[in-house]
Amino acid sequence: MPGLLLGDMVPNFEADTTIGRIQFHEFLADSWGILFSHPRDFTPVCTTELARAAKLSGEFSKRNIKMIALSIDSVEDHLKWTKDILAFNNEDAGPCCSLPFPIIADSKRELAVELGMLDPDERDKNGMPVTARCVFIIGPDKRLKLSLLYPATTGRNFDEILRVVDSLQLTSEKRVATPVDWKPGNHVMVPPNMSEGEASFLFKAGVFPKELPSGRKYLRYTPQP
Repeated sequence: MPGLLLGDMVPNFEADTTIGRIQFHEFLADSWGILFSHPRDFTPVCTTELARAAKLSGEFSKRNIKMIALSIDSVEDHLKWTKDILAFNNEDAGPCCSLPFPIIADSKRELAVELGMLDPDERDKNGMPVTARCVFIIGPDKRLKLSLLYPATTGRNFDEILRVVDSLQLTSEKRVATPVDWKPGNHVMVPPNMSEGEASFLFKAGVFPKELPSGRKYLRYTPQP
């Protein structure tokens, strides 16, 4: 069945985009990546999403992340649509306008099928399925680190995607986990498979277990390393 699972190597596909033809792994180089798909150009929810992604592009860049969008229309349509997206952000939509990330043209839906992005419940005027709102976060090793799948009718929260990136990058470098609603600077959690001795050695700022009725000390907090 087409689609990607966590840990899978993301295909090194070639595609036409608003910045020309790319090879995906070459485009990412040694950066993290976010590939996010959209049902169609010139649609209301997609326009608000790309506008928000553009506003947050500086925050993603700070985290060494390259963003790239996908929609099932042509490059020509993407370029025309870009003016609307910039206008939504109250930015100049002059003749040289561009978004801070490219948009892939997937008019034949070949890439959407390969990556498992189609929404079976939403169809265009010709009865063809459109792409769902997928988010793939890809590590520098080109493997899938996280996937989110929204139906075409529900817009994504890009602030949450940014928060998730912070967790993924922290936990890829440090042996910690992040609890519910965690934000950078909050306490993190000691993994359950780490012994008390190892935790005390690694986390010099201290390990603080929460007392529970079971008496088990599995809820262990430590300041973010």
